[in-house]
Amino acid sequence: MEMQKIIHVDMDAFFAAIEVRDNPTLSGKPLIIGALPHERGVVATCSYEARKYGIHSAMSIKEAYRRCPTGIYMHPNFKKYALASEQLHEILASYSDLVEFVALDEGYLDVTGSEHLFGGAEKIGREIKKRIFHTIGTTCSVGIGYCMMAAKMASEENKPNGFYIIPSPEYFQALIIDRPIRVLHGVGNVSGIKFENAGIRTVKDLLYAPPYLIERLGNMASDALYHAKGNDSRKVTVEIERKSVGNEHTFQSDITDIAILEDMLVLIARQVSLRLKFKNFCAKTITLKIKFADMKSITRAISGQTTNSAKNIFQSALTLLHKEILKKPVRLIGISASNLTIEKDDVFEQLSFDSCQNAIKKKRNQKLDETLMNLYRTYGKDSIKTAKEIAAEQHLYSKNKKTL
Repeated sequence: MEMQKIIHVDMDAFFAAIEVRDNPTLSGKPLIIGALPHERGVVATCSYEARKYGIHSAMSIKEAYRRCPTGIYMHPNFKKYALASEQLHEILASYSDLVEFVALDEGYLDVTGSEHLFGGAEKIGREIKKRIFHTIGTTCSVGIGYCMMAAKMASEENKPNGFYIIPSPEYFQALIIDRPIRVLHGVGNVSGIKFENAGIRTVKDLLYAPPYLIERLGNMASDALYHAKGNDSRKVTVEIERKSVGNEHTFQSDITDIAILEDMLVLIARQVSLRLKFKNFCAKTITLKIKFADMKSITRAISGQTTNSAKNIFQSALTLLHKEILKKPVRLIGISASNLTIEKDDVFEQLSFDSCQNAIKKKRNQKLDETLMNLYRTYGKDSIKTAKEIAAEQHLYSKNKKTL
């Protein structure tokens, strides 16, 4: 059986690197992207200089500020990051039809069947690094392996701006045998604690653990042992569609006014709609998420006809909101769209007058959508807004600026 050739590409501190690219005076400084210190929120990402203070993604912004009060704190600019991500996607897709993106800044390529066209996997990996630097203006780390797990491990070996190859299961096992058990794919904080409580702290401990202990720890240990031996049966899967697309908003002060929640849903629905349209997706299921002041969350979903319309997304979310009796102040509200499909034109099934009229109307709407999307891509997502969206923004800001 032919051994796979998998390449894993991971951008280095992606959001922060884009900001440094656009403002070189930020270079070498602890840069934290996310909420500002006086706001609620978390760290989205940070520069390597900030990581020296123990700051990491998903950390509370208050804790980040406690650790690094002299850092530079910035809101993310997702328009810039999305553009850079699209450039990354184009580069990776030029080497293989089998590309799986797991984030804006991270993806796998299976070049098993295409490497001969480009001079081998190593040459492809080095070309990708050069093209990303010259096209996007930032660095990335590239790992090459015989499976997805090995490629991911390889990309993490020499970060940032790294390049590494793990050619075989034997090499993989020798590389990690003395490392902590949590280095293994699938071993997180919870399972890591269970392993450590059982006396298994390193990969070597797991590999030489007695069979009765593996059996006692169950599937968790069996899976980890399988990976520790360098095995990984996963395949690079082309993303026909993402599982979901969503946006959410955390209020700076807890909200009890349902009118504010409704206005925020208008704006969130617009963001979700644009993200769907940029990817040519439609969604069948709309989910409303509410997080309360006590940090407890609820999600409610509704399914119907596929759509990427901001109006339809808002109406679905509004219906779900009105079904809830909100007994506690709201900290966060969000919308996600799932059960995604590729947007396609309807086929003419009957040549009746009504069906033709509907088809003509749909074509006009599609043409309008295409024109709007071109304007959004050229001038930004805020270049055109509906009267309802403008009214919602004005009402929110006039109601209470501090809540935003």
